[in-house]
Amino acid sequence: MVTTPTRPEPAVGRRYSIDEPVAHTPVNASINSPSVLLFIVLALLGALAYSIFLLNPENRGDLLPFVLVIIAEVVLISHALVSLWTILSGGQDPRGFAFHRTQREIVQSVNSLGERPHVVPQSEPLRIDEAPVTIDVFITVYGEPLEVIERTATAALAMHGQHETWILDDGRSDDVRELAARLGARYIRRLSSNGAKAGNVNHALSVTSGEYFAIFDADFVPAHDFLIETVPFFVEEKVAFVQTPQTYGNHTTLIARGAAFMQSLFYRFVQPGRNRFNAAFCVGTNVVFRRTAIDNVGGIYTDSLSEDVWTSLMLHERGWTSVYIPITLAVGDAPETIEDYTKQQMRWATGGFEILLTHNPLSRRRRLTPDQRIQYLVTATHYLIGIVPLMLLMVPPLEIFFDLRPVNLGVTPFEWFAFYFGFYGLQILLAFATMGSFRWETLMLAAVSFPIYLRALINVITGRRKSWHVTGGARKRQSPFNYMVPQTLFFVFLALTSVVAIYKDLGNGALTLATAWNVTNTLIICAFIITAVIEARRIRLADRAARRRSVRMAATARSTKEVTS
Repeated sequence: MVTTPTRPEPAVGRRYSIDEPVAHTPVNASINSPSVLLFIVLALLGALAYSIFLLNPENRGDLLPFVLVIIAEVVLISHALVSLWTILSGGQDPRGFAFHRTQREIVQSVNSLGERPHVVPQSEPLRIDEAPVTIDVFITVYGEPLEVIERTATAALAMHGQHETWILDDGRSDDVRELAARLGARYIRRLSSNGAKAGNVNHALSVTSGEYFAIFDADFVPAHDFLIETVPFFVEEKVAFVQTPQTYGNHTTLIARGAAFMQSLFYRFVQPGRNRFNAAFCVGTNVVFRRTAIDNVGGIYTDSLSEDVWTSLMLHERGWTSVYIPITLAVGDAPETIEDYTKQQMRWATGGFEILLTHNPLSRRRRLTPDQRIQYLVTATHYLIGIVPLMLLMVPPLEIFFDLRPVNLGVTPFEWFAFYFGFYGLQILLAFATMGSFRWETLMLAAVSFPIYLRALINVITGRRKSWHVTGGARKRQSPFNYMVPQTLFFVFLALTSVVAIYKDLGNGALTLATAWNVTNTLIICAFIITAVIEARRIRLADRAARRRSVRMAATARSTKEVTS
């Protein structure tokens, strides 16, 4: 069932309307809050203290679990430190004097329509340095439901500022073509799907001529002032693209809520920090490009399914700049099912690992600044964080079955927990301080996604290419268990291990840390299994209802035919 998401509050800060040409307070202002800064400092100290604790030779336990813990925590701590550093860099408003001057001219032009009642806001030219600019708006389509495409196309056509809206239909659907004609949008269909989404956009660029072009996925509904809030940045001649957040409105399932919260942390606090280093990257939708910049790098990058981050990297290497503005200007759909989540994360992780293994940002051949090298290295290695839980899941069973411990027996459970909480607990408290909440669904997804990221890494190493999949789409749903065989097997293994651990602890008369840790891991994966069971039941009921409708429609058709004859 497709629902229309309601427009949530802006990700960070307020957006001012076209009737208010004076800027509001800087976006992402919460990062400058003394309380938030205090939590960031405490999280930094907690990460450092935990590192010292782990690397202290006196605390070292048996080699195998110790090595697993060290590798896992080095990855987690290093990424946490860089992320906190990036977050601290994100308090600067990217909207400078040139932006405000240009936007004021645009706003005044649109507001003057009251004196010209025959002109609508959608046809008022947007101007940069007093010269009108031409803008194309691309909606990329590949089999999404018609009502989803119509919702986005209607909103795109209604955006203020003169522009041409194009539906780029890689699904080659006559229904979509008729929809475009009915709405008044232009329609492009190509003969093949080479290059997936990137190829679709490149083909559209070959038949359009706008100086700037915006891209929206079929499920992302733009606000009427999207162009007014983004185009003024292009008064700076080196700006290649302006990116806005991916904000999700369909918090209807556990998977959607967990995925949405996971992304909101990135878009609220990490991407704004990357502005400071000219390393904010495109995320494929809700973005406006300068055509000459894309022409300079030979078009949208087509040799990866993560064309967005690769195109950003190519632009930054050529000396172009990027802008990220953390204000919600479009709302879309998060993956609602395990199938959609798995395919989305597989696509994103593959792109990151491709950069790491085939285009290492630290290579001397890369024309990047030191800050950009660090930021793109974090991007390329980010999904290693998702493989880390596999290592940590194996530590308790090593102690339960083989009496192998990551730390020596002199370290008490309380001491271990104090340092452990100092790292992980403070990060959760930081999420509460900045976001106002913390989703346990996000913690669950982070713990169970390791098979996805491990498979993506293996695919990149072996050169295996995966086909393109859209998030959602009008297709027959498969059982979620088709996409979570490793998680199911791990759940069975950890559940049996927990039984053995509890039996041993009852015999010894004391609860061990390994038992508590393993039982916790088992419960987390169990929550994922329960989610899959509920989802599988929902799919079965939907299929059953669809079959009933088909039978009724067939019966009605036969009855009509008999009456006619």
